[in-house]
Amino acid sequence: MFFRMYTRPMVVLISIFYLFFHIASCDKKNDLEAESGKKTETAKDDGQEEEEDNNESEPEQEDPDQEETPDQQEEEDPNFNYDAFRVDKGFHVPFSLGETPAPYGYYLFFPESYKKLKNTYPLLVFLHGWDERGDSKTNKSELGKVLKHGPGKLINKKSWSPKEEMLVVSAQTPNQWNSEDVKKLIDYLVKTYRVDKKRVYLTGLSMGGHGTFDYLGKYGAESGIAAAVPICGWGDPANSTYVKNVSKVPIWMFHGEADRQIAVSRALAMAEALYNVESKIRPKLTLYPNVGHDSWTITYDGSGRDKENPDYDVFDQDIYSWMLQYRLP
Repeated sequence: MFFRMYTRPMVVLISIFYLFFHIASCDKKNDLEAESGKKTETAKDDGQEEEEDNNESEPEQEDPDQEETPDQQEEEDPNFNYDAFRVDKGFHVPFSLGETPAPYGYYLFFPESYKKLKNTYPLLVFLHGWDERGDSKTNKSELGKVLKHGPGKLINKKSWSPKEEMLVVSAQTPNQWNSEDVKKLIDYLVKTYRVDKKRVYLTGLSMGGHGTFDYLGKYGAESGIAAAVPICGWGDPANSTYVKNVSKVPIWMFHGEADRQIAVSRALAMAEALYNVESKIRPKLTLYPNVGHDSWTITYDGSGRDKENPDYDVFDQDIYSWMLQYRLP
């Protein structure tokens, strides 16, 4: 009985102690598992951050086969539809008299890059001689005469290579060149095409050389011309207003000393009159010994270099580069 009295409380005590020890062990185990889980998650997070850092440090590789978006591509002029008139380095397009509001029919050379809507271009206007006159309004084939000489000829022969791309207009008149109409033509061209207004140039041969002088003689600083090259032409050296107007524009004159149609004395007289007028840019005169009326071919294609009279201005650069260095203020 004594044994039964003390045994029961002892069993209860041992059971309570065992239960307490078991609960404490479970809590410890749970704490260890929780700590281990935190370490695992921390390691995982560190690994993800490192991977992200590595991804950020490596530049994204572009797909070489990926096409440019429309915003990345240069926009083409939707109104440019002259592919049928493709020539070397561009497009040579005829505009017959009456086809446009311009007072003359003309050929216009567009550089290849003109199809893209981007920059403006220098403009070179060419005035032909007597034999190239024609009326393309009644006979469209007449316009082809303007390509017999000058820049238009070089373009069709694949010999056109100025240092800078430019628009080239070879205009045609049925009669003499008229300064008012030349002004209307230039104004129309500048308004209609992407022309750099500060870089418009004028050149002409024989009757066209005379037309070049007359245009500058009438309009002077208001001509819109940055530089001019008249070849075997003539002016009005006795007219002081005329000469003063011409002197406002950088000018380079060419003439053959053996010219029997337009005597070289007329070029010398015009040059002398210009030398006597104060101008910012000294006028230039280049003469070719033993060269007749056709002094334009070797001037336009540059083959006249080293053939000039050394007593006058040296033909030391092509006329296109010379003109392109000048621009209006």
